[in-house]
Amino acid sequence: MKIALIITGLGMGGAENQVASLCDYYAAKNHSILLISLTGETVVKPTSQVVRVAPLNMKKNIFSFISAYLMALRLIREFSPDVVHSHMIHANLFARLLRLVQPMQRLICTAHNSNEGGKLRMLAYRYTDNLADITTNVSHDSVNQFIVKKAAPLRKIIAVHNGIDCERFRFEWSIRQKTRRDLNLAEDIHVFFAVGRFADAKDYPNLFSAFSTIARSHKNCVLMIAGSGGNQAFFEAKARELGLANRIHFLGLRRDVFELMNAADTFVLSSAWEGLPLVVGEAMACERVVVSTNAGGVKDFAGDNAFVVPIRDSFALSEAMGNALMLSPEERRQRGSAGRKKIVELYSLRRIAEQWLEMYDTNSDLAERFFSKEESAVMNHPDSRLVD
Repeated sequence: MKIALIITGLGMGGAENQVASLCDYYAAKNHSILLISLTGETVVKPTSQVVRVAPLNMKKNIFSFISAYLMALRLIREFSPDVVHSHMIHANLFARLLRLVQPMQRLICTAHNSNEGGKLRMLAYRYTDNLADITTNVSHDSVNQFIVKKAAPLRKIIAVHNGIDCERFRFEWSIRQKTRRDLNLAEDIHVFFAVGRFADAKDYPNLFSAFSTIARSHKNCVLMIAGSGGNQAFFEAKARELGLANRIHFLGLRRDVFELMNAADTFVLSSAWEGLPLVVGEAMACERVVVSTNAGGVKDFAGDNAFVVPIRDSFALSEAMGNALMLSPEERRQRGSAGRKKIVELYSLRRIAEQWLEMYDTNSDLAERFFSKEESAVMNHPDSRLVD
């Protein structure tokens, strides 16, 4: 099968990593893959050498848009894909506009967040909906949000979760020891670990407030943050102001998240909004204890395997972090084992990629296949549902 994927950009992020992983999986199954990136620097890309990556380097002006549009048309016409699958709002709208002049056997548009912008963006989704065969989002909460905002009608949108590479993300004691040595972390130090850009969605003020409370009563813990950009300088200054410069470690942009997960004891997500955060699933696959706000699809991944608290509630977050810190080694092992088991059974990359391949099959009727009551459990977790 020929599969063309279009993504807004290939910077460091969950959606970008997911698309790169899907490309590698498809290539390993002998499908032909074209990956088109609209904007920005290519930081994340597939490891497979047979995946063709085509960056358009589109800028924020009409002339650059026209140039990128024409270039994308040429790439799609030359490749002649069986299916086009776009990811993230700008790529979704771009792909729909391509279909105005370029016939496509099937176009699937995937959003990766419950919050993809304001009213204008939701209107753009609504008025171009007829150009897509189906819209998906990465969690049931996000699907519900899109329906409520009228970005997509009930019978044209479903939840398809992100997939976790469980072969890569797993716990290894030797990796933990080596990474801790490299970071100068003694084994008796409890490491809280967070991943993500310093953007509003990640709500780092919430995390800093919660950790400052924990740090006052527990001297043997630190917070590591892997991420860059945004307001990082502000938060570095905030750490100094709180007297936590030696307790909060800013690791910058990292490509060794697997190793850092192994070095950590508790993964923390403090987000105000999300789609379906891959890092939560990756932490669970690495058998880490997870503390998270109830943002987006966290409940889909974590269920009862994590300490989940309301968003923007630093008191509840600090209390959950304290509870995680006080777990016995046996309780920690049990939670970690149960978390990995759930990810492997329900959210492995193989499982999710095979679901996508079912949707790519142009011989099947999407509406009949994925919206019938009998088949709804194939794409949706049995404990979750769409709005009625």
